[in-house]
This record gives sequence, structure tokens and C-alpha cells, in this order.
Amino acid sequence: MLDQVEVARILDILGNRNRRRIIALLRQKPCFVTEISERLMLSPKAVIEHLQIMEREEILSYRMDERRRKYYFLANDIDVIVRLLRREQMIIEERDDSNRMRSSLLQLRKMVETREEIAENLKNIERDIDRHIRELVQTGRKVLDNDTQVDILISLAHCDLTREELCELVEVPPDAVSDNLEILKRKNIIEQAGETYRLRDNHAQY
Repeated sequence: MLDQVEVARILDILGNRNRRRIIALLRQKPCFVTEISERLMLSPKAVIEHLQIMEREEILSYRMDERRRKYYFLANDIDVIVRLLRREQMIIEERDDSNRMRSSLLQLRKMVETREEIAENLKNIERDIDRHIRELVQTGRKVLDNDTQVDILISLAHCDLTREELCELVEVPPDAVSDNLEILKRKNIIEQAGETYRLRDNHAQY
């Protein structure tokens, strides 16, 4: 049985819609960071932050595969039951329920149609992203030194990241990440702003 403090922390975690989406995804199967990012259309940096919060609360854990990628899974699932207890009878004004129901049904119809249109657009975007990443991997292997550099650049194409966040994403030892970041900086492909790395403008625009 959880105490009140633990319950409050769990409710804070579930109060974030994207964390609930990550939990729902991991109920289906274990996933690694980039897979969660692509499936839920979230930046890798945001995914890492959500995973770290839930890992601290022992909701999630991970295992590593032969490529040292972290596969996250639910260590403990969450089942929340909420009951609203009324201490006094509330006075409710009579309304025209029939008209309200018609209005709600029409609104629901519009929302469903909008959702289907957005879902179709997202499907097309995800297909284009997958194709673009495959092309980048093929091109990168021709012009770069190794797959780690390719993974770093694809990660930075999603958003600006720190060295630690890149280590989490590309899942290679920190020294290897640091070495390859320096090489990419010397090639003028990326630049560093404080602790954050990003694509240089002349590469980011393509």
C-alpha cells in the first residue's frame, strides 16, 4: 500500500499526458528511446526526461541489447481508481438534454473527422521521415567515418542535445561520443553552444 506522499508523486507523473502515452506504449512492448520518440512524435530530449522521471519512481526499468541500446519496459504498472464522494445533494438545473445531446454528437462527428485527417497526415509524415532517415544513413556511411557519427547527426536533426543526452540516444561509450563530436566539429558539420550541440546552419537548412 502506497502512502500519501507516494500516491501524490504517482499522480504528478500521470498528470503529464506524454508520460501516460509512454506508459501505454510500453504496455505493448519494450522500446528504446528513438523508437518511443518516433512512435509518439516527441523530441528525443523530451523522451529522455520523461523516462528518467519514471525510472526514478521505479515505474520503468531497462535492459541492454548487444548494441548497448537501452530497451525500456514497465517495471511496475499503475492502476488508478478514482471515486468522487459527494457529502451533500447537489441541485442541478434542468436542461434540454435532447438539444445538448445533438450538439455533442455533431461536435463529436467533427472531432472524429479532424482526428482521421490528422492521423492520415501524421502517417504520411512518419513515412517520409523513415524514408529520409534511411537515405541519410546510406549517404552518411559514404561520407562519414562510422555509424556513430551517422547516429549523432540524425539525433541532432531531431533537436539540439547535450553530450550526455547523445550518449543515451546513440548508446555508445561517452569517450567514443566525445571523440566523434570533436571530429564532426572539425568538419564544420556541428557546433557547440555551451553544453549543447547542434547542426551548423549550413547543414541544418538542407
